Order: sequence, then structure tokens, then C-alpha cells
Amino acid sequence: MSAAIEGAVTSDGVSRAAPRNGVVLAGIAAGHAVSHFMHQSFLVMLPTLRGALGIGAVQIGAIMTAREMVSGFMSVPGGLVCDRFRHRWGTVLAVCMGGFALGWLVVAGSFSYVLLLLGMVLASVSASIWHLPAMAALSHHFSGHRGTALAIHGVGGNIGDVIGPVATGFLLTYLTWRGVLSVYAAAPLLLAFVSLWVLQGIGPRGDESCVTLGLREQLRQSRALLTDRVLWRVNLIFGLRGMCFQIYTTFLPLFLADEVGLDTRGIGFHLGLLFTIGIVARPIMGYASDRVGRKQILIPALLGSATLSLCLALFGQGAAVTVIIALLGLFLRSDYSILSAAALDIVGHDVATTTLGVLSFTRFVLAAIAPLIAGAMYERWGMDPPLYLVSGLFALSAILLVATPLRHPTCQPNPAS
Repeated sequence: MSAAIEGAVTSDGVSRAAPRNGVVLAGIAAGHAVSHFMHQSFLVMLPTLRGALGIGAVQIGAIMTAREMVSGFMSVPGGLVCDRFRHRWGTVLAVCMGGFALGWLVVAGSFSYVLLLLGMVLASVSASIWHLPAMAALSHHFSGHRGTALAIHGVGGNIGDVIGPVATGFLLTYLTWRGVLSVYAAAPLLLAFVSLWVLQGIGPRGDESCVTLGLREQLRQSRALLTDRVLWRVNLIFGLRGMCFQIYTTFLPLFLADEVGLDTRGIGFHLGLLFTIGIVARPIMGYASDRVGRKQILIPALLGSATLSLCLALFGQGAAVTVIIALLGLFLRSDYSILSAAALDIVGHDVATTTLGVLSFTRFVLAAIAPLIAGAMYERWGMDPPLYLVSGLFALSAILLVATPLRHPTCQPNPAS
């Protein structure tokens, strides 16, 4: 688009301004940054919170499991709603960001495990549903450069991943974890109001032959897509990768505190380091996946994560921990954007959020199992067995991907055809 704003008429007949592609990408990436900033900050607080509320590794794992399970269940109706109101995606994003802020305020005010669990679930459900129209909008606006756009969106998350732990590790030396979260909750609340203004009109527009489907046709197209074996293989790989990521984000802070002996600033530094290299690596890998294919980038990334996880189990002491965590940053977030692009290559536009919601449900369920298994392992044997599990799951994902015939990124199938 050459103009900053294009006029558009949505399927409900209401004239709205459609933001320029760059505005869409910047706005959604900013929301992603805030989401990851909050989540990674909470991870740095886990060792402190564990002592304050008197909970153990299994209970911490249960928090992550409940978060993933509820997010998964809500992603299915969330996807249906987002496709039905695609012309209101900006409003949906704003509501989700407001719910995200409210969830973290509940966490900050929690004085019991149940209230903490409730706040985490509210924040996670809001973030989960937010991702559906955000990713579908990027897929729609950047259909020819989907991997690159989703990778830049991921860079926003990486920036939050880096700044959040470092800032939180520093602030915890002066404020309580409750105080830090209370201050942080203002950012998503502000972004909710910004989204109402900046991101209106980001959905498919009537002049692009993207008329809102009836519910029956919406379900028919979704069912047709969900019989696609390649899509389900991608989803299984996504789920295995999600299990690995949940184990890392849940138990790496405890490992750094219990076995490496770091304080909150050291934990924050290492969690930030985990995602720093991804700020550069992620868009490069996303662009490369658009040019040479998804598999050619994903398979080395998954094998790299498997190898480095094994190295962390075998050599995870002293300076080696810092080096291995930094190298993990090359792959640990970058694979998510490319897998998302691979799924959206198949999904198309018409029922994007509905299909993504159903697929997210499966991924969330698989990811929900991991913290409970890893929590039991961690309490009994420490971090090494969870890392062996992670290494094996990453390797299995790479093997499955070798046998999965992904479609070329330039192929844009139409589910209605």
C-alpha cells in the first residue's frame, strides 16, 4: 500500500480505515513483545514466589499445565468467534490485551495458590486467543512473505523475552514480586486502548473477496482442512516442540537457582540471554524459509535444540551453562514462527483462526502434559532427566519432519476450492 491508510468496506457494510501493512506488523509485534515481557518476567519470579507461597516443583508444573489446558480448550471457540468477526479483529485484540492485564493483576494480588492459578489462567487464555487473529492477520497481509512476517512478529516476542527477565531480576532487588507485577500490568492495559485505535480494519476486507462465511460453511471448510494429514503432522511436531518449550520455561529458572546457584539477577540475565540471539536469528531464518523452504530450516533447528539440550544435561555447570543457553537462543524460539508459517501455508484465509484454534487445542494439550512429567522428574532427580526428555522430543520432531511433505511457501491453497 502506498498510502498510510486505505479505505475499506468490511463484510458488515461499515466503512473503516485499513491500516498500512507496516502499521499492522508493528502493532501486532508490540503486543507480542508485551505478552512475552510479562510471561518471562513471571518465570524469573518463580523461585521467590515458590518460597513466598510455600509451593513445590510439582505445583509449579501444575500451574503451567492448567494454563495450557484451559488455553487449549478456549482456543477452539475463540477461533470460531474470530473468524465470524474477522472485521472486528482489532477489537478482539484490544479485549484480549485488557484480559491479559487483569489476569496479571489477579496474580499480583494473590495470597493463595488457587488465586494465583486463577490469575495465570485468565492471563494465558487472553494471550492464547490474542494470537489467533494476530497470526491470521499477518498471514493475510503478508501471504507472499509469511515466514518473514511471522518471524518479525516473533522478534517482538524475543525483545520482550530479553528485556523482561533482565529488568525483573534487577527490580526484584528493590521491590516485591507483587509490586513488580502490579507496575507491569499497566503496559498491556495501555496497549488495549492503543489497539482500539491503531489496529481497527486489520481483517480481510470485502474488496478482497473475503466475505464472512456462514457458520455452516465455516464449519464445512474447517472440517475439510482438518482431514489434511500433512496439517496434522505439522501439528504433532508443533505439540512435541511445545512440550520441550514448556519444560524449559518452567524449570530452567529453578535449575539456575537450585543447581547453578544464581540469584534473581543471574537468573534474569540467563533467561534474557536465551532469547537475545533470536532477535537476529529469527527474521533471518524466517526469510530463508520463504526462499528455500520450511523443512530446510526447521530440521537443522530442531536437531540443534536436541544437541544443545543434551549438552546442558552433560556439561551444565559454570561458564558452560552461559554458553549453551546463548546457543540455544539460535533455535528455541525461531522454530515456532516457521512451523506457524508451515501450518498457515496449508490453512489459507477463509477459516484461518478457526483451524488455528482447533490445532492450538491439540498443541496445548500436549504441552500441558510436559510440566507435570518434568516436575515429578525434577523433584526426584534434578534437571538432568527433564533435559534428556527434551533432547529426545526435539530429535523425534526432526525425524517426523523429515517424513512430512510440506507445501512450498509460495503455494497459497484456497480451502473453499
